[in-house]
Amino acid sequence: MGQTLARERARATAVRKEASAPLPLGTILGGDCVEAMRGLPSASVDMVFADPPYNLQLGGDLNRPDGSHVDAVTDAWDKFDSFGSYDAFTRDWLTEARRVLKPNGSLWVIGSYHNIFRVGAQLQDLGFWILNDVVWRKSNPMPNFKGTRFTNAHETLIWASMGEKARYTFNYRAMKTLNDELQMRSDWVLPICAGPERLRKEGVKAHPTQKPEALLYRVMLATTNKGDVVLDPFFGTGTTGAVAKRLGREWIGCEREARYRDIATERIEAALPLDESALTTMQSRKAAPRVAFGTLVETGWIGAGTPLFDKKRRHVATVRADGSIVSGSADGSIHGLGAKLQGAPSCNGWTYWHLEHEGATKPLDAIRQLYLLATEP
Repeated sequence: MGQTLARERARATAVRKEASAPLPLGTILGGDCVEAMRGLPSASVDMVFADPPYNLQLGGDLNRPDGSHVDAVTDAWDKFDSFGSYDAFTRDWLTEARRVLKPNGSLWVIGSYHNIFRVGAQLQDLGFWILNDVVWRKSNPMPNFKGTRFTNAHETLIWASMGEKARYTFNYRAMKTLNDELQMRSDWVLPICAGPERLRKEGVKAHPTQKPEALLYRVMLATTNKGDVVLDPFFGTGTTGAVAKRLGREWIGCEREARYRDIATERIEAALPLDESALTTMQSRKAAPRVAFGTLVETGWIGAGTPLFDKKRRHVATVRADGSIVSGSADGSIHGLGAKLQGAPSCNGWTYWHLEHEGATKPLDAIRQLYLLATEP
């Protein structure tokens, strides 16, 4: 009886100690991600975003028609002996992710056809409840150079809560505002990571599967709130950390490769957080080709905090993180606020609002056209 009581007291002490342990916020934990997560307190994280190894099973080199080599994932961290070993690895990290998530937290995991179905089955077996599978449709995918299959133009994200009845964060109104007052759908058209955003070392890609910041921006804006803690078990070059810093979220990363940790640290230190006014989001018109104003914000073409004005500069507004704009005490979408300020039944915000761009005054539509030119296939 005495031994049993002693064990119970020891267990209770351990639980209290774990609960009071400080979270390593703003830290990249080295070593194996499962072991790193085991050092975190239970029920301490608001969201997990995971970009695990895809287990691509690539055979041989891949070359373009001109003979040039295609960069692909050939690193040791993406190689597994069998599907069984990959499944065991997946179950281990998902188990720890579930332990550290709060009861109202959520999990995001991204993958390709090589792994996402296996991951989905594992997370359901562990008690997660799938809320959406989101298709990231790449506006500029890499072609299939061999011509033996369809071009792989998308990846799949699974968004899951802790259980069928579990509460979770979903900023529906912010997502609708980000998407020009239309419900945000589960197919997201965003470009792959390219241009200045693509990190390089000595002219070579720093990481083969670097995700675009726009993707993480939308995920975090949709399913976390300011001050929430986001854990990324496969941190890579720090996209999650950089976006979390911009949006006022706390972050923790796990990354076993020292070279990626160094790159991520440098990148996050250079990231600029949004000011308080720009972080405020809206609470709960078609164009062809369709580009939402929020797309320009989340991809960085128009930064949160940018001042907008009508052509005669009678009204001034400020862009916020979710693509809404605010003028004095009034806020709304570029179309809705434009109509409200003019006392008009409607307004085409693309032509009504202007901004300073490269030393000239331009309508928002001009920036939209530049974005379309830069991202066309």
